[in-house]
Amino acid sequence: MATTKKKKEYDLLDNIPASIDDGEILNILNDSDVNWQYVAAIKKNTEFTDNVISDWLNVSVKTFREYKKPNSAFKANVKEHVVLLLSLMKHGKAVFGSTKAFDEWLNRENFYFDHRIPMTFMNTITGIKFIDHRLTAMEYGDNV
Repeated sequence: MATTKKKKEYDLLDNIPASIDDGEILNILNDSDVNWQYVAAIKKNTEFTDNVISDWLNVSVKTFREYKKPNSAFKANVKEHVVLLLSLMKHGKAVFGSTKAFDEWLNRENFYFDHRIPMTFMNTITGIKFIDHRLTAMEYGDNV
């Protein structure tokens, strides 16, 4: 049973693009059941607390915890936000080599983010895309 659970988790993450691509995100939103497993994957792929992640999703901690339960229903905007966060995490891990290193970068003041910490931008779709663009710039030699 544990092997089946891990396989489903890997399948879920395999379908998430490693860099945000609007077409791929739309396909996931249209073709996949974005559910509690996606929220659980966020929690598993970051060291941030429920408080922080609920802020990213613009929901209360209680609502976020409900999202982690089977049979939870999500609004379309929450589904999109969840998929984009997973994509960003996947990209960040690829750029930094580990979840921990990416989480640390998200928590450090950064010139390219107007001397704010990148994590403060994760509560909007535009902010997530901006962070993703900065990660791509880093891959190509920009010092961010």
